[in-house]
Amino acid sequence: MSKRGRLALAMVIVEAAWAGLWWNLIRYGMDNPDRVTADFQQVIGQTMGTAMGALLGLGVLLYFVAARSDRKAIEGRSRR
Repeated sequence: MSKRGRLALAMVIVEAAWAGLWWNLIRYGMDNPDRVTADFQQVIGQTMGTAMGALLGLGVLLYFVAARSDRKAIEGRSRR
């Protein structure tokens, strides 16, 4: 499997884990309204949305780096 493929798979798994954490935190807030502040869901939404967006942006940059590395590896194999 190429580095691009591994990176894409890893990003999907990590983003899914973040989404699961986000879901659990929101459910906790709904199940325990007396234990959280009034703006709990907005804060969780902003925080997790920012974290997932930043990770996805980093993933796009890493994807281009992995694609470049794959190209160099293919060129190196063809020169031999």
